[in-house]
Amino acid sequence: MISERWAVIALRVFLVALFGILVVLETLSIPGSYAYMAQQNPEEAYLRWPSTIVSVFWVVCVQVVIVATWKLLTLVRKDLIFTEAAIKWVNVMVWAIAAGWVVLVAVFIWVGFNADDPGVLVLFFLFTSAVSVIGLVLVVMRALLQRATTLRADMEAVI
Repeated sequence: MISERWAVIALRVFLVALFGILVVLETLSIPGSYAYMAQQNPEEAYLRWPSTIVSVFWVVCVQVVIVATWKLLTLVRKDLIFTEAAIKWVNVMVWAIAAGWVVLVAVFIWVGFNADDPGVLVLFFLFTSAVSVIGLVLVVMRALLQRATTLRADMEAVI
């Protein structure tokens, strides 16, 4: 079975790679894609900047979650995961996911009123459901972390 140490190292490698890919995505790919879309479809060119801003915002939300995950991994390595510092970083993750979810729901509603293809609505419903599940699981995990932190503090007080 893989040890905790190697799992943390592997996760950090993938987090760095993912963060780097997201930086390229938000600085080059997303703005370039929407600029190209505006050139190819002048009747939809008004969507260029709102789409770019919303897409980059979602990428930034994911990057916040990556940074918070990195911080939590540092706390795991230092055996400080059952502390208030860990709860703070989990709260950062919850708020980032909540912010992304609110914008996603707003876009979903806007697309719902303007879409002529039901496939797009199904796709947005899938994304909204997935982000909802991730956010709610994280809220439950935060509650478990808070209980474990309280129990650990009580145990240390007894010892």
